Amino acid sequence: MAMVKALVNDRSVVIFSNTSCCMCYTIMKLISSFGANPTVYELDEHPDGKQIEKELRGLGCKPSVPAVFIGEELIGGANEIMSLHLKGELVPLLLKANAIWV
Repeated sequence: MAMVKALVNDRSVVIFSNTSCCMCYTIMKLISSFGANPTVYELDEHPDGKQIEKELRGLGCKPSVPAVFIGEELIGGANEIMSLHLKGELVPLLLKANAIWV
């Protein structure tokens, strides 16, 4: 878990992704559409991608990507992000994490 914690430390929004994952792309676009600038780690291109993916699974991410952290807290994957968005709770989370200023 140390590697994931180090990567999300002091960042408003972090998304762990794979370049070929369409849901990862969709979640990145959704979060960016509110004006956030997420830090994105493409695990299939990252030198420690396999280890990071193992840590994400250990944190309960199944599948391991997309994995979204907002305010250094694991929010979840695509289902959780879309549910928050549909309930109108995603933007307040982004505001609280200082990821957006509107």
